[in-house]
Amino acid sequence: MTSLDDTLKIAGRTFRSRLMVGTGKYADFRQMVQSLDASGAEIVTVAVRRVNISDRNKESLLDHIDLKKYTLLPNTAGCFTADEAVRTCRLAREAGLSDFVKLEVLGDQKTLFPDNEELLKAAAILVKEGFTVLPYTSDDPIMCKKLEDLGCAAVMPLGAPIGSGLGIRNPFNIRIILETVKVPVIVDAGVGTASDAAIAMELGCDGVLMNTAISGAADPVAMAEAMNLAVRAGRLAYRSGRIPRKLYATASSPLEGVIG
Repeated sequence: MTSLDDTLKIAGRTFRSRLMVGTGKYADFRQMVQSLDASGAEIVTVAVRRVNISDRNKESLLDHIDLKKYTLLPNTAGCFTADEAVRTCRLAREAGLSDFVKLEVLGDQKTLFPDNEELLKAAAILVKEGFTVLPYTSDDPIMCKKLEDLGCAAVMPLGAPIGSGLGIRNPFNIRIILETVKVPVIVDAGVGTASDAAIAMELGCDGVLMNTAISGAADPVAMAEAMNLAVRAGRLAYRSGRIPRKLYATASSPLEGVIG
């Protein structure tokens, strides 16, 4: 089985890359552009509340993103209520960004964990208004199922707190989520290095979204390339079928027929 026929499908859209990347925290726009290119990503997230979309006479992050190459995924970073998140998504659509949105409704400033009650409220409204909703949520199978039932196009459980770099802290919950929902499962938040991304993909996740792991690295462009390779390798390993874990050794070269 090869990776050539393996594509990610979200709400009728098809993508070759399973890595999604953010656009914040880079030293400058040049570094951001180079990192996006090295990542091989096709979907890039943009924080609507932190981007100039009202005065196009002033320089904006959007001036540096090739919209023929990338699909924009506006996100509601910094929103703490359903009302804030819904208004932000409506603003993004009115500004011509996209109705393909990453929905974040945060619970507090310290942990940046999602407020799932407010998230459900916002998701229900946005789905009814025709948005394609990709919600950032906790690694809770019940919550992910509720979001799927509302009509969300994917679920995006956290691997660890946003920007923590702790990696996949609860792989068992992620595995249960994968068994619980039929929509794509995309790990969002907590990835620190390439091995974390590979683990997410080896679990069977459909994709990984990250920002700080790349933009905060000592060499963001090189790390973007590493993440590109890790996501591809992890996906191919998952599809290849790993050997079972065993307590004792199994000889690579069987002893049967060996001349004594």
